[in-house]
Amino acid sequence: MARALSADELRTLYLSFFKSKGHAVISGSSLIPENDPTVLFTTAGMHPLVPYLLGEPHPAGRRLADVQKCVRTGDIEAVGDTTHLTFFEMLGNWSLGDYFKEDAIRWSYEFLTSPEWLGFDPACLSVTVFQGDAEVAPDDEAARVWKSLGIPDSRIHRLPREDNWWGPAGLTGPCGPDTEMFIDTGKPACKAGCRPGCRCGKFIEIWNDVFMQYNKKADGTYEPLRQSNVDTGMGVERTIAMLQGLPSVFETELFASLMAQIRALSNGASDKPGEGVRAARIVADHIRSSVFILGDPKGGVKPGNIGANYVLRRLIRRSVRYAKMLGIPGGYTKPLAETVIATYGHFYAELELHRDRIIGELTAEEERFERTLADGQKELTKLIQVLKEHGQTVVPGRKAFTLYDTYGFPLEFTEEWCSENGLTVDRAGFEEAFRKHQELSKQGDKSFKGGLADNTGATTNLHTATHLLHKALQMVLGSHAQQKGSNITPERLRFDFTHPDKMTPEQVAEVERIVNEQIGRDLPVTCEVMTLDQAKEQGAMALFSAKYGEQIKVFTAGDFSKEVCGGPHAARTGELGRFKIQKEESSSAGVRRIRAVLEKP
Repeated sequence: MARALSADELRTLYLSFFKSKGHAVISGSSLIPENDPTVLFTTAGMHPLVPYLLGEPHPAGRRLADVQKCVRTGDIEAVGDTTHLTFFEMLGNWSLGDYFKEDAIRWSYEFLTSPEWLGFDPACLSVTVFQGDAEVAPDDEAARVWKSLGIPDSRIHRLPREDNWWGPAGLTGPCGPDTEMFIDTGKPACKAGCRPGCRCGKFIEIWNDVFMQYNKKADGTYEPLRQSNVDTGMGVERTIAMLQGLPSVFETELFASLMAQIRALSNGASDKPGEGVRAARIVADHIRSSVFILGDPKGGVKPGNIGANYVLRRLIRRSVRYAKMLGIPGGYTKPLAETVIATYGHFYAELELHRDRIIGELTAEEERFERTLADGQKELTKLIQVLKEHGQTVVPGRKAFTLYDTYGFPLEFTEEWCSENGLTVDRAGFEEAFRKHQELSKQGDKSFKGGLADNTGATTNLHTATHLLHKALQMVLGSHAQQKGSNITPERLRFDFTHPDKMTPEQVAEVERIVNEQIGRDLPVTCEVMTLDQAKEQGAMALFSAKYGEQIKVFTAGDFSKEVCGGPHAARTGELGRFKIQKEESSSAGVRRIRAVLEKP
């Protein structure tokens, strides 16, 4: 009978086993990849080891083992079932040109089935191996080793590349055939021919031994590696669920407190079979992933609109959406984050260390999204209703882009909501609208790089005032209020920004007050030259969909605003004079326009 281990016990036992096999135990690495620029997060334990898999000597030797944090969102739509997660812990052991298939498989079998270690019944174990294709021969060696260990042919499944070929993790790098191990849960087969890899829940993958024999090059071809490596991965969450005889990873101690909290916040709605259970699991998974991303020692990833920042924003906002489905009140991210930190803080000290950063960014993003979600959902609901009334089943791409551009709705949200209502989205049309938006953004950017009417003191001061205005608008209206265009003459500024509604007189007055307050503070306006990535890390505002050079200018007004721009600017805000908004009006659908002047003090 398998040993019912906790996550802490499993980590310790795994590392002890491989230490007894001559492996050096090394520390896990950051979730932010250092050696692989082709991926946004560490999606597998091998990422930090890529140079060593390619032949560079590792200071700890040729046999290694560790526990690695991973984030993987490629199958985010599957989250909500019994096993899929976006964040997970991977137990791994490596051979860097030392042992190969036979030892790797034998040790996997020993750790899984020996009563001294995990103690799974060998009769519950099924495995898969690479069946081969036109490029690579079948992995008969792996099949032979499994058979020698007593696994019959009926439980050795030969599967194609999509099932039993691993990597590379990015576009290029180490890769090769693998052999995967599955535990038969005892559930009846869903159909004739049900086998490991089927998602019915009968077979749960528990371990994967990758035999890295090849390097995939940029041209898509494969070359043999200078050394044959072994890279294995065992998921902590799935393994303890199987050891404890639980039907879901969400019932393990890693999620127990989190799920109980969601149950309480939702007044039991999370227990509703089907969508209630699925929504609760998504909320729990996405908050846990967000906590680990925000708490990563390397830092630098905050909710944003591109790259890793966008992945984080999508996770947080997706959790908000499903929390709303469950009736969970706003402000839920803080208590759930605290529960995640309490669950993992003893093992991952960085979570306690960065508690304030984690909770601050989570709650700020939840609040930002709350301010735009209601309006966006209202617009999408009306759009769906109109399309249905006219017998249409496809949402035009430009409409989906308007929801994204004006209301901060990710395309994935629109697609999910439409799917639930029997509609699809014209993704190609969305991408075309996005491309046109990028072109317009480039034109808008040019107006800041020298397209001012002239470079007199008046226009320079008005230009500086647009930076203060931009920041003030976001403070009053929300982060969705982003620049869409600007035109400056010696007499006035005109500033277009995204916002769905006419500003109230109170909002206009508050924006004006904030700008004049910063002028009265006589803030220094400084310029730094840096890369775009550095600007993003510092939270600078910019048209990040536009193309910039390798080095860009970032203008900072004291502690108030920071924005990518080409200049020119005043030296201090006190030079500007009194800021006065003359008019606030519509520019186009979802875009407002402010006309303002600077009066002499």
